Amino acid sequence: MKSVFSVVASLAACGLLGSAPSIAGSTDEPKAQLGRLLFFDASLSEPAGQSCASCHDPATAFTDPDTSRPTSKGINPRLFGNRNTPSAMYMGFSPGFRFDKTEQHYVGGQFWDGRAATLEEQAKGPFVNPLEMANPNPRAVVEKVRRAGYAGQFKAIYGENALTEVEPAYQRIVDAIAAFERTAELQPFTSKHDAWLQGKARLSAQELRGLELYNDENKGNCAACHPSQRRPDGGLPLFTDFTYDNLGVPRNPDNPFLALDRKFNPAGRKFVDKGLGGFVNKRAEDGKFKVPTLRNIARTAPYMHNGYFKTLRGAVAFYNDRDQRPACKGETTEAEALRRGCWPKPELARNMNTEELGRLGLSEQQIDDIVAFLETLNDGYSP
Repeated sequence: MKSVFSVVASLAACGLLGSAPSIAGSTDEPKAQLGRLLFFDASLSEPAGQSCASCHDPATAFTDPDTSRPTSKGINPRLFGNRNTPSAMYMGFSPGFRFDKTEQHYVGGQFWDGRAATLEEQAKGPFVNPLEMANPNPRAVVEKVRRAGYAGQFKAIYGENALTEVEPAYQRIVDAIAAFERTAELQPFTSKHDAWLQGKARLSAQELRGLELYNDENKGNCAACHPSQRRPDGGLPLFTDFTYDNLGVPRNPDNPFLALDRKFNPAGRKFVDKGLGGFVNKRAEDGKFKVPTLRNIARTAPYMHNGYFKTLRGAVAFYNDRDQRPACKGETTEAEALRRGCWPKPELARNMNTEELGRLGLSEQQIDDIVAFLETLNDGYSP
C-alpha cells in the first residue's frame, strides 16, 4: 500500500519535486504563442476540421467537450478511439516514462499507458492516428504548416529553413506545442483548494470533512495516489503521483470502439484493453492505467480510461464498495449497475488493486463529502 510519504519519496526520486518554478512557461514567449496556434489549428487534420483543441477544449479543462460518447471521435465522424480523452492540464509536470527500481513500479510518461515518454512524443501521435486527425504521415502535417499563416513566425523562431526537411520540421512542430502545454494556461493552480492552502479562502464544513476523508489512510485514502499536500519545494499539489494502477474498472458496453471495423479493431467486442501491460509487454502490468490528476475532475467526465463512469459520485461509490456489491449479470452501464445494486466484473481482473479500494466502508454522506471536496479542485476560483 502506498502511503503519502512513499508517494513523496517516489516523486522526489523521479526528479519531479522542485521543478515547479521553471516548468511553467509564459504564454508571451514566441514559441508558446506558436504552439498555441498549432494546438488550435483545425486545418492540420485530413481532411481539415479537427485540431488538438477539438478533443482538448479549454472550456472543459482541456478534455473532450462532447460527452455524448465515452471516447472521442476522429475527423471521420464514424471512427472513435478506444480510450477516454485525458485532460492535457498539468501534464507538463509528468516525468519522463521510466521504471522506478526503488519503488518497483512504472512512473511518468504520457497517454493512459505511458507509451509516449514526453509531451513532445505525445504530440506526434494524434496527427497521424487514423482514428484521430488521420494524416497519412508527418510530411502531410509539415506541408500544411508550410502553408499556414503563421509559417513566418515558425521560421522566425526556428530558422529560415525550419520547415524544409520533414523529420526535423515535425519535431519542431511538436516542440512548439509542448512549449504551449507547459504554460500557465494549462497549469494555472487557481482552484479553491489552492486559495485555501494560501490562506485566501475558507472551505465549507462539508468540504473540510471531505478533505479529511480524502487524506485518511483508513477511509478514502485517496491521497495515496493523488497527493493533496504541498510538495517539499513549497509547490502546490498535483493530485497525482504519475504511477499506474488497475482499479478493476468494468468493460464499457457503450464504447463505440468495440463496434469498429476489423481494420481498426480486429478483436471486435472481445477487445480487452491491457493498458500499461500492452505497452511494456508484461503480464504483471496488464490492466494498469496512469493515475490522472484530480485537478478539475468535476469538469472532465466521463471517467476512467474507457469512460465507464459518467458521474463523479458513481466513480467514488465504485472505489468505496467495488468488492462488496454482488457481480452484475453481463455487461451493464454505471446507471444500471447503481440501480441494481451491483458492479460488473472487471475488464481485466489480474493485477487489480485490492489493498487501497473496494471496501472503504464510507457512508452515503461521506461519499457526498468527498465529492464536495473534489469540486474544490476546479481552476478559476475567485474568492
